[in-house]
Amino acid sequence: MTTAIEREYSYGAAARILDIPESKLRYWSQSGFVGPSLRKGPRQAYTFQDLIGVRAAKELVERGFQPAYIRKALQQIRATLPSVDRPLTKLRVAWDGNTLALVEDGLTFEVSGQRRFDFGLSDLAERAAEVLALAGTRLDAEGTDKEAAAPRSAYDWFSAGMGKESEPGQAAAAEECYREALARDPGLAAAHTNLGGLLCRRGDIGAGRAEFEAALALDPEQPEARYNLAVILYQQGEIEQAASELRRVVAHSPWFADAHYNLATVLEKLGGKRQAAFHLGRFIDLKGRKPTPWLDEARARLRRLEAA
Repeated sequence: MTTAIEREYSYGAAARILDIPESKLRYWSQSGFVGPSLRKGPRQAYTFQDLIGVRAAKELVERGFQPAYIRKALQQIRATLPSVDRPLTKLRVAWDGNTLALVEDGLTFEVSGQRRFDFGLSDLAERAAEVLALAGTRLDAEGTDKEAAAPRSAYDWFSAGMGKESEPGQAAAAEECYREALARDPGLAAAHTNLGGLLCRRGDIGAGRAEFEAALALDPEQPEARYNLAVILYQQGEIEQAASELRRVVAHSPWFADAHYNLATVLEKLGGKRQAAFHLGRFIDLKGRKPTPWLDEARARLRRLEAA
């Protein structure tokens, strides 16, 4: 029998388990803050380990910490989880104001100070099991727990905008949704990013760049905004600045395959063939499961660079 810890969870299931609006979960994922790690074609899903990270992020957000700080704190947990040799349900996540750590359930908490918050992973697993039982086999399907169609909050408008973007001929409607989201909450960095993408696609590069810069002013480590800004810089001939921005993207988001590919292109143009070959290799490692024209081109470029 598959346990809750071994299951995969859709956005809707995760929203129920963690008591977070699904639109906010999608925003956090799209902005590169915290989200699901599983990818199956176009579908994304959370693991139990992902739920741990989102639960901790929720606590820190509610305490007013900035995304860059929270990302660092979450890295502590992600680095620890693979080496844990005890059942996760026997552990707690605890934070003392400086350190986010895994501690054994029932033991005294000693990281660097007094306990500020903690939650038991057994409690999280039980809640996940409850949601699994209520939803039955439909839980793993994307969209089984959709929120009401009419947007209400800034996150709802943001989520509606992403839905409109996926529909042909709905770019103007998507733009309206993102602008409404920003009117309700000017701090939604990913809404600036998505709006910037729409503006660039319709040819308004200057306005698009301004939106990406606005997103980065709010969230300096948001990978999508910095990646898109780097593309504009490259197109406008600011090659060295584009390389700097892309280096920062891959440093903070090493899973961002397209950033590695574009960084390889920029570095090759600057004469850094060895570094370009490294980043082409990273792109191939990240994308190498299914053949595509881009992957074939990357392999050909890598062979050419290695032979030079």
